[in-house]
Amino acid sequence: MSENNAQLALETATSDASLEATRQMSEKINLAIDEDPSKFRVLTGARPTGHLHIGHYFGTLQNWRKLQQRGVDTWLLIADYQVITDRDEADSIRERTMSLLTDYLAVGMDPEETVFFAHSQVPELNELVIPFLSVVSDAELRRNPTVKAEYEATNGRPMSGLLLTYPVHQAADILFCKANLVPVGKDQLPHLEQARVIADRFEKRYNKGKKAKRIFPRPHALLSDAAHVLGLDGEKMSKSRGNTIELRMSADETAKKLKRAVTDSDRHITYDPANRPEVANLLLIASMCTGRSPEVIAEEIGDGGGGTLKKVVTEALNEHLAPIRARRAELEQDPEYLRSVLMRGIERAREQAQETLDDVHNALGMRY
Repeated sequence: MSENNAQLALETATSDASLEATRQMSEKINLAIDEDPSKFRVLTGARPTGHLHIGHYFGTLQNWRKLQQRGVDTWLLIADYQVITDRDEADSIRERTMSLLTDYLAVGMDPEETVFFAHSQVPELNELVIPFLSVVSDAELRRNPTVKAEYEATNGRPMSGLLLTYPVHQAADILFCKANLVPVGKDQLPHLEQARVIADRFEKRYNKGKKAKRIFPRPHALLSDAAHVLGLDGEKMSKSRGNTIELRMSADETAKKLKRAVTDSDRHITYDPANRPEVANLLLIASMCTGRSPEVIAEEIGDGGGGTLKKVVTEALNEHLAPIRARRAELEQDPEYLRSVLMRGIERAREQAQETLDDVHNALGMRY
């Protein structure tokens, strides 16, 4: 694929037509998982930049757990190297990495079914970045939507080489384990498209010969249909804004946070996302915790106002998170177990990465 065609693919990855096609493919994949989950390997994960909150839980973690429960081979990345793409300190990365792992286990991700690993500990994975860099240009990376968005978030600081090559590292994360499925939201489609572009270019340029089998399967998107949870101030839920409820918080801390949640002046509670987003957001949280519709919960509260709404949400959320928090507290008391889970996953990831790197060296004629 030429650079211009690749850029066009990235820019149109979230167009209406492309998004609809991706959504239809996601539906087909979901049906295929039900028929035979062994055909799929999922790669997903996050940067350890802070503690996980209910936005992560309702937005992604529940979906990951469901994929694991459906029998899909799941690989869960803790992207520790990517923390330093846009920040200068690294003092708390280890603590945040272990906190992230603790949250994953607490919500039900099973180390017998899921491979947990930190990509800084898989040198064979990171070595793939070198040959992958040979199939992308400087100009192409600078125009990449992911790079542009991350750069804008740094408030004008000089772009580091690590930030510039961010999409290439993401591609290595996906392709090293030969994942063919990546759960994403529509905003993440361009970086998945970049991984496909890199895979295709590598195959075309280096993996030649009529009998050559593809080294890297083309990864497909599994679009999330999870509800989007706003922060307690009505803005995007973000660790940096302090508008989150972390999974590790106590019931009392949760209650205090929710007392400060933004609502509006109308005492009659209705579910109206367009005109009353803050109220609707709290009703949605209660709904996801109880399994009851937000409209029914709103009708029951009626003229009870924001105070009653916050009380309902607090009780529902604390009850829903209670077993997760209990499991988390238990895990925190056993740091050796947490470390053993991570080390076992890293060992499995290194085995797979070495196999992939061997295939790459064969294609490049670099076996000595």
